[in-house]
Amino acid sequence: MFKFILAFLLTVSYLSANDKVEVYATQMDTQGNIVKASGEVIVIYQDYHLSAKRAVYDRNSGELELFGNIRATQGDSISVLGDYARLNIGQKERTFKPFFMLEKKSNVWLSGAKSFSKDKDVEIESGIMSGCNPNDPLWKMEFSSSDYNSDTKWLNLYNTKIYIYDIPVFYTPYFGYSLDTTRRTGLLPPMIGYSQSEGFYYEQALFIAEQNWWDLELKPQVRTNRGEGIYSTFRFVDSKVSKGELSLGYFKEKQDYVIDKELANDSHYGFNFQYDNSDFLNQWLGLNLDGQSGIYADITNMNDVEYINLSTNDTTQNATTTQILSRINLFYNTDNNYFGAYFKHYKDLTLDSNDNTLQNLPAIQYHSYLDTFLDDHLLYSFDVRSNNYYRKLGKSAIQTDINIPITLQTSLFDEYLNVAYKPYLYAQHTSFKGDAELGDPFLNEYNDGYFGRIHHIFAASTQLTRAYDELTHVVEFGSQYTVDGSDTADGYYEEQLDYCSIETNQNNSICEFYNISEIEENVQFYFSQYIYGDDGKQIIYHRLAQSISYEKINGGAGELENELDYQITDNISFYNNMFYNYDENDFSKNFNRISYNDKSFDFSISHMYRNNFSLLESNDAKYTSYITSRLEYKYNKHYSYLVRLDYDLERSEKKSAEVGFLYKKRCWDFGLRYVENNRPILDINGASSSIYDRYIYLTIALKPIMTSENKNSGFAYKLPDSSKGN
Repeated sequence: MFKFILAFLLTVSYLSANDKVEVYATQMDTQGNIVKASGEVIVIYQDYHLSAKRAVYDRNSGELELFGNIRATQGDSISVLGDYARLNIGQKERTFKPFFMLEKKSNVWLSGAKSFSKDKDVEIESGIMSGCNPNDPLWKMEFSSSDYNSDTKWLNLYNTKIYIYDIPVFYTPYFGYSLDTTRRTGLLPPMIGYSQSEGFYYEQALFIAEQNWWDLELKPQVRTNRGEGIYSTFRFVDSKVSKGELSLGYFKEKQDYVIDKELANDSHYGFNFQYDNSDFLNQWLGLNLDGQSGIYADITNMNDVEYINLSTNDTTQNATTTQILSRINLFYNTDNNYFGAYFKHYKDLTLDSNDNTLQNLPAIQYHSYLDTFLDDHLLYSFDVRSNNYYRKLGKSAIQTDINIPITLQTSLFDEYLNVAYKPYLYAQHTSFKGDAELGDPFLNEYNDGYFGRIHHIFAASTQLTRAYDELTHVVEFGSQYTVDGSDTADGYYEEQLDYCSIETNQNNSICEFYNISEIEENVQFYFSQYIYGDDGKQIIYHRLAQSISYEKINGGAGELENELDYQITDNISFYNNMFYNYDENDFSKNFNRISYNDKSFDFSISHMYRNNFSLLESNDAKYTSYITSRLEYKYNKHYSYLVRLDYDLERSEKKSAEVGFLYKKRCWDFGLRYVENNRPILDINGASSSIYDRYIYLTIALKPIMTSENKNSGFAYKLPDSSKGN
């Protein structure tokens, strides 16, 4: 018994350059410098823990051989299995034959005929890699050779064939993949597709992340019948309070495609720059201000909307428009004051030149926050904003607005009734600059001027709250009476008052700077109620509002507004917002949405109806009737289905539609989607047209190296265009 304990505790050590190997076994036999161990052999070397049936150790060479049912664990993430292993401690070399490795965090395993490693680098001879069950993997990658770095956890496979079950589906001479989530340089999953008009589509994204504070994504693409292009996105975090993104793109059309589709341009290019900094004054100027400062920039330019359409093969992921807005916002905010500057630049892609497009460069604002006086009975604030409206051709102007709202308030009848008087002081000044365009009938009628006004509001309201066993009911009644006070005008405002106040004249050039609206004498009544459950969640919000105008022209009852938000059950909700016009005996707006959500179903359908009561019966914009709907059904943890439809009832036209399913398992996802999308283009005449795209998307995500959440990876088949028109 004593000899057995000594044998179990015997430790064989070899030290070289701070390396140490320890061998524990139930039986050991020493012959000179050769130590033989058998029984339950355990070896500890660096962060390796190995077990085997028997081992042979040479003290002179530092070489350790292991035999039979070898298991090795490195750190807390990698397990290695084999029948034979050789460790050369002096040379820091390790050999396993055969070789099986499991990376526990990603659940990726790799097996090979033989492996050789030195330091942190591992070389593997021909083998298989997969993320599925090793006994019967649904997908696997066969390779001729491979190498892996245990520090960076980056795996390279060469001459790789991808199999679904035992069916080969893809070959690549090289495939690289990271076995952890660290950002690093490498290839992203490709996007493959086919279109009858555009031909074979292939996009291979390259992700470059050499440092923690930036990354670059390059996305070259080929459309064999249409052309080639490249899009890129550079993202950076330059400080703890700031980050940005720069996107660039270029696509060159083939001339045959340009002629066939009557495109306006044979190349499409553009850029977008976004930047956000939440403390730029202190950071950039070295200040120590107590307030909050910020800058936000969103700058975009492109030559036409096809730049957006071509950025991906899934046009449903794009928001395309013929109008582009670029803006830069800056502000500094304290408890009492707010300073802001806003730059806005507009571009109309349907125009050859935007020289006569009015820009706002910049708008400058100062706001003094609400303050109180006389024991909170008097409230007041101050706001001034100056807009620099500029363009290269035509009249420009600097227009300044001043608003001073004042409220005098109190409560009566033991706080059951709240009453208030609100005088509003408003002034505007416009200074013109530049020359009016030739042919403008108002060429000499742009005179500087100012406008001033005070109007009054008298308000009364009451709020009642009643608590019940399982809910709380809050009711509010209120009314306010608005009456015009006095106006003063000079120059432009006095000269153009009668002309620009007529609705049919408001689109004329002289009126584009006239934004003074008349104050209608009216009274408004409103009623609102809230019902809360015993858990504090809102069950019902309901609001009714009605105004009555006392103007001689267009007087009488205004539109009745009704808004309702009803959480019918924990899963069902309903929302309605509608305006009823008494003169037309019709709704001017009626929006309804009902939704249902639980663990299996996520359903919503909404309908928007508008009627602007245009005098032109043929005007397409008179009516809007639009349905949006979406249904997602999760049958179980494996199967989910999606149906989506957006339909214009007035035009009898589908705007977009989608139907598909996704099958998810631990190691792979399979999905199929049919998608329709009506997208705008710019034709050879500079007019805005549209093309109705139809796609079939096939998604095969081999997890964890791919993910089905990335809709830009997979295979897409584009069906022939089904319609094209204005």
